[in-house]
Amino acid sequence: MAERRCWFVSGRVQGVWFRECTRREAERLGGLTGWVKNLPDGRVQVLAEGATDRLDALRLFLGEGPDLAAVERVMEASPPTTAGLEGFRVTG
Repeated sequence: MAERRCWFVSGRVQGVWFRECTRREAERLGGLTGWVKNLPDGRVQVLAEGATDRLDALRLFLGEGPDLAAVERVMEASPPTTAGLEGFRVTG
């Protein structure tokens, strides 16, 4: 059964290819749907749905980020209740 998680990533995470690298990692892991977007306050928000082991692996990636990023914190929050997700995309 699919699980849904939402994270807010803080640090130097905008302008460093964080969103695109997150999308690529989600596709590499396979079986994940969702989105990643920049927020006005400098954080990045990620919403993902899939198997627990793949979500755990994505969470590990978020804690490191791409080479140019400097992740300070990854905070998990209650995921928003939205319609079904298709694919994994970069938004905002």
